[in-house]
Amino acid sequence: MKVKVEIDCTPEEARTFFGLPDVQPLQAKILAEMERRMLAEMDRFSPEALLRSWMALAPQGPEQMQDAFSRLFQQSFGGGTKPPG
Repeated sequence: MKVKVEIDCTPEEARTFFGLPDVQPLQAKILAEMERRMLAEMDRFSPEALLRSWMALAPQGPEQMQDAFSRLFQQSFGGGTKPPG
């Protein structure tokens, strides 16, 4: 035996019928707070800000670049040898 029941109601009516809480006001508050935080942090993650932060990590002059590479090679090869030059 098959029984088919079709109920035509809105989500709010179904939620009330089953006794579930209405979380729409809480959801609206949380989404508004998330939007506020995201907009406040947008400047930190702009392409210009990211590029500036990455460039600050890079050596500025040729001497600094050479020193950075020599330190890298010394650490990689475990040598106490000084690069030629």
